[in-house]
Amino acid sequence: MSKPADLRLERLLGGDQLASLRRRLRRRFERAMPGEPVEHVRIAGLDAQEHAALASLIGRPQRFSSSLGIDVRMIDASLQRAGVADSLRDALERLDGPIANLAALRVRHQAQWAEVIAECRHPGLAELLLTPACVGLLKRLARQDPAAAGRLCQQAEAVLRRLPAKGQARSQLAAETLGDAHALDDGQPVATLVLAVQRRAVAPMDEADAATTGEGAAAERARDIWAAAGVLVNELARPALFLNLATEDGDGRTRGEPSFISLRALVRTSRRWMVGGRDVHVCENPNLVAIAADRLGARCRPLVCTDGMPGAAQRTLLTQLARAGARLFYHGDFDWPGITIANTVLRDHGALPWRLGAADYLAAIGTPQAHQGSLHGTPVAAAWDESLTTAMERHQISIAEESVTDSLLDDLDEQ
Repeated sequence: MSKPADLRLERLLGGDQLASLRRRLRRRFERAMPGEPVEHVRIAGLDAQEHAALASLIGRPQRFSSSLGIDVRMIDASLQRAGVADSLRDALERLDGPIANLAALRVRHQAQWAEVIAECRHPGLAELLLTPACVGLLKRLARQDPAAAGRLCQQAEAVLRRLPAKGQARSQLAAETLGDAHALDDGQPVATLVLAVQRRAVAPMDEADAATTGEGAAAERARDIWAAAGVLVNELARPALFLNLATEDGDGRTRGEPSFISLRALVRTSRRWMVGGRDVHVCENPNLVAIAADRLGARCRPLVCTDGMPGAAQRTLLTQLARAGARLFYHGDFDWPGITIANTVLRDHGALPWRLGAADYLAAIGTPQAHQGSLHGTPVAAAWDESLTTAMERHQISIAEESVTDSLLDDLDEQ
């Protein structure tokens, strides 16, 4: 620890009027690399009093200049001869306290972060932390504290070792693994890190979709990722609606009547959907399922409803059907939200458009009984048919899915 400043040093370099000068000199020592001597310093923005103080330290009064280069070794020697300090650095520390070596701290900090990353043992987390963006995520979650980051990685690895689960509730997984039932809630640091690892195993959203994803959609996406890992979040919310989907064991559901299945049931119970090589039609609106049940009943081909943008249960069901060999065909509303939903279903589940092209839209406009309205919102490009977006922009008419029921029922009728 440096000795306190004596009165002579206070007169030379102390006082509030020279505080700014001392701060600038201290910064030069703070930024020096370990073992690198500070020999020359140029100080700019000097006022007359600051210039006079530096000139007296050098021992050569000079004409005033707002910028002055100084030989630190010369000042060190001058201070030693006067017996007021061992060096310029010593003088600054006597006046204002120890000078931190920021460069050394930075090197030490980098080494600590490298150690955190090197100690990760879970392959998915270790791979994730190879990218600067993901290291940045970890630093934000740990609030730039390497020790906190190490604990966070250990907690995330403990959760990841339990995955995939077999239909376990997220709160139960959190309680058993981390001792806190809410530790994996949305927005919690461990949950964010685990989801980042698990997301790499799930088809990523397009950049355009990601840019427009709101808080609700982001939470729904997180439910999808947890579900893919066998973890249930709000497992009874928004069950999937379907008609005439058969399983190998019959499932006990009445053919010809709409049925619901929860995310809990989809994840916890292994089902063999009898859809291999079959066409499974997918619609956006529940009303179409009700109409199909009324008019076709048991004759209706397998039909699934997304009920708007598909949630975790709907997405899980569609994924299971596609894996079971079903050919998915999707239809929805001819409006901009409907096009967004169609883009999502076709992209994420390999579905094909079902009466959803420009020709179908133009034919619907010419149907007197079709429920038509004005288009609202920002146009969305239809990934499967560019001319559809052009036609919709030109006519500025929206068509509800229920308005084209007759043509859809023709496709659904197995007779």
